[in-house]
Amino acid sequence: MGLQVYINGTYFDKDDAKISVYDHGLLYGDGVFEGIRSYGGKAFRLEEHLDRLWDSARAIWLEIPLTKEAMTDAVNETLARNKIDDGYVRLVVTRGAGTLGLDPNRTSNPQVIIIADRISLYPEEFYDQGLELVTASTIRNHPAALSPRIKSLNYLNNILAKIEGLQAGCVEALMLNTKGEVAECTGDNIFVVRDGVLRTPPTDAGILEGITRDVVIELAGEAELPVREVALTRHDVYVANECFLTGSAAEVVPVVKVDNRVIGSGEPGPITRDLIARFRQLTRS
Repeated sequence: MGLQVYINGTYFDKDDAKISVYDHGLLYGDGVFEGIRSYGGKAFRLEEHLDRLWDSARAIWLEIPLTKEAMTDAVNETLARNKIDDGYVRLVVTRGAGTLGLDPNRTSNPQVIIIADRISLYPEEFYDQGLELVTASTIRNHPAALSPRIKSLNYLNNILAKIEGLQAGCVEALMLNTKGEVAECTGDNIFVVRDGVLRTPPTDAGILEGITRDVVIELAGEAELPVREVALTRHDVYVANECFLTGSAAEVVPVVKVDNRVIGSGEPGPITRDLIARFRQLTRS
């Protein structure tokens, strides 16, 4: 038996898991999602992910047709059915099928989809040696147009920046906000270390408030490392002693070069390595 996908309370084989071509999630990117890691068969920080999912849905006037308790049970059941220990869960809620028009009142039956699978976003060598970034010319959407804290199904802004990174030979790209400040990468939050202090853009810089970002801030606090949420420019990244990214799929991954500028020593720094070890101990012990 292959992977089983949850759709509205029913499990389907991966090849038979389908929704309507009239679904507004497909037609207009009208929906929300979460990407959640699992360790030891348990969804990591599931409560925080569901809180963010519900916030995103509320912000776009989307009623999720489950309680958080029922969603928790469904996520855990999907992991169990697929016998996935260390893996990844994609939780999607769409507006549902409707007409060929924008009016959400003409849709019905929001779709709740849960996919559990195994994931390996970056090879282990990136965690040992670090990765390289370029700054994308595609900037983050203006926060007054669409809040970056909504994790919506329309990721075209990020995808265009991702393409720029890939064309430059990089697996990730740095994105700036409308002020020219550092916001985040296409799928990860960013931290820099300077003189023993961690700095990361604040939520009003136009970022998604990442779950792993919050975990790393907690771990830094336990290690008595000061953390400041402050506006950053590319200059702050270029002159940093260390740099790393955080994300549910990426976890904590070092950055050793940005826009062809070597960061610090050109190798993952001691604070980055310590936080990687602390994160792995937290999730795998």
